[in-house]
Amino acid sequence: MKRVVFHPEAKAELVTAARWYDAQKQGLGRELREEAEAAVSRILAAPEAFGSVRDGERCHQLHRFPYGIVYRVESGRIHIVAVMHLHRDPQYWEDRI
Repeated sequence: MKRVVFHPEAKAELVTAARWYDAQKQGLGRELREEAEAAVSRILAAPEAFGSVRDGERCHQLHRFPYGIVYRVESGRIHIVAVMHLHRDPQYWEDRI
């Protein structure tokens, strides 16, 4: 099984987004985290199944929330580079590579 490693800023993006959603409606942040966890499980199961966004990086879009999990596969690991809001600058995370 592959190992998942979150970039610290990607983890912070998920926490920040979940807090924002909880402020809108209690429990919604938990639902975002659950959907993100399910997306990571799908990435682990089939890392090549999701679209390429740049050289070596792929993005799995969440179904219910406007976020994508940007990742790359290296040395048998899944590196989560960003938990990106899909309506903002799509390249802001590129300096994390």
